[in-house]
Amino acid sequence: MISIAIAILTIALLAVIFLLVSEKRTNSELREEFALEKEELENEYTHFAQQYDEIKLTVSNDSLSILLEQEQVKTQRLLEELRTVKSTNATEIRRLKKELATLRKVMVTYINQIDSLNRLTTEQKQIIDDVTRKYNAASKQVNTLSEEKKQLNKRVTLAAQLDATNIQIEPKNKRDRNAKKVKDVTKFVINFTITKNITATTGERTLYINIYKPNNEVLCRNEANTFKFENTTLPYSIRKYIEYNGEEQQVTVYWNVDEYLNAGTYRVDIFSEGALIGSQSISLN
Repeated sequence: MISIAIAILTIALLAVIFLLVSEKRTNSELREEFALEKEELENEYTHFAQQYDEIKLTVSNDSLSILLEQEQVKTQRLLEELRTVKSTNATEIRRLKKELATLRKVMVTYINQIDSLNRLTTEQKQIIDDVTRKYNAASKQVNTLSEEKKQLNKRVTLAAQLDATNIQIEPKNKRDRNAKKVKDVTKFVINFTITKNITATTGERTLYINIYKPNNEVLCRNEANTFKFENTTLPYSIRKYIEYNGEEQQVTVYWNVDEYLNAGTYRVDIFSEGALIGSQSISLN
């Protein structure tokens, strides 16, 4: 019986090892594929930006030259944006691919316009001016859609943030019972719920819990205990690591009181990924 059990465990262990090795190999291959795809896209953008220099040499129309310059600047800006994107960021790379396809269509339009300009009559020039006006109107519409997309991305980002609810602040005395007076408080027990969110990224998350005294000063053990929030740095009372899997999760943290507390309203703020995700207050006499 022991031999059979050992054999079963050995087989199970080998299966787990095989799965881990396979997953690692797959992830490595995907990273290489993403990196190659990004490199190819960068080359396409670079070549595309250079083409504008060649095209501008054939243009004598000032209005069209200005539009070509604008499109070249836009291409260079997108190229710089691409270079800062991680090769594993498939969403951004797909977006930049679509941008490149749009730029190609615009360039084809310009090339056709340039060919026509080389044999234009006065009447044909008036037609081109009308096309240019329509292009400007279309560009304005594209800019409007781009701004709407930015706003949509912001809403998606907000939807993916964690949310802390059912926040309870329990002041405890030395007998671990609820303290009725501030002078008896020896510990704060803070309970809250991280809500279910299927759009949020799973994995390890860092939570920062701040306890504010009535004068709005943060209870903090060490000046080095800080985190980033809205382009500034805040001190924190408690740092808590959780493993988030997208499902509802209960969290409890503790603060042992070793400083003098005044009567008044105490507030607890909970932060994650640079965002305030929950807040609650309690008054102590």
